[in-house]
Amino acid sequence: MIRRSILAMIPAASAILASRASGVQLPPSATNEAGFAISLQCWTLREFTLLQAIEMAANAGVTGLELYPGQRLGGAFGDAKFGINMTDDQVQAVRDQLKKNDLVALNFGVTEIPKAEAKARKTFELAKKFNLYGVTTESLGSLDTLEKLAKEYDVKVCFHNHPRPTALWHPDTIWKAIDGRHANLGYCADLGHWAASGLNPLTVIQKIAPRVHSFHIKDRASMTVPSPDQPLGTGIIPLPAILDEVRKHDFAGNVSIEYESNWHHNLPEVGQCVGYLRAYSKLRP
Repeated sequence: MIRRSILAMIPAASAILASRASGVQLPPSATNEAGFAISLQCWTLREFTLLQAIEMAANAGVTGLELYPGQRLGGAFGDAKFGINMTDDQVQAVRDQLKKNDLVALNFGVTEIPKAEAKARKTFELAKKFNLYGVTTESLGSLDTLEKLAKEYDVKVCFHNHPRPTALWHPDTIWKAIDGRHANLGYCADLGHWAASGLNPLTVIQKIAPRVHSFHIKDRASMTVPSPDQPLGTGIIPLPAILDEVRKHDFAGNVSIEYESNWHHNLPEVGQCVGYLRAYSKLRP
């Protein structure tokens, strides 16, 4: 059953205007005709090292990446992990691999960000090193710190939803926390997780669209029970209507393909997802 609560409320005009005030922008090289970036959440390729994943993602046709904490770097760095504790050499190696493959790092997460400002600042310094558009987190308890640093670094903070019964499964929780706050605070809309939680993703998006900063885009066979990911456009989630809705509110963020199925051999499915988003951007520029 689709839940009904404060999602029935229309966002305040002040919130809509505030959401358009931020100066954060994607690199032009990463955006398509529809104004957003077709990105890959590297969690999709978690069975591979990051240096391998960058090359694989380029072969799938994305223009940007959402990096996640803890992925093995590989190459000369072996099992060293991507994250806030990387050395300068490790950061440069990732930058070099991105450049070699004509990709841009766009986002980082899902990552925990502590309330203590000095510790939280490490995540934003990492964002600065990669010139990121955003960071993705579920650390709503750190909201005051996140708002301060999001303004200082001019970086989007994208609050992500895992399925129920996790703390942020319902979008009302995030909405009530960020309403009236700085425009850099918003959502990373995980459509598959909303569907698995019994929420209609389009209904949700219609209510929160002004504050959607990024996506973990998925398609599913069901919007009532958990089901495996499948290539975009082959399930029942109304993806064109969802993208149309956020673009009415000047959405220009990363649409990250997160494909959590067929872990060792999912690159062909990722390629199908890229093709779907490319077709959308050409048909609805």
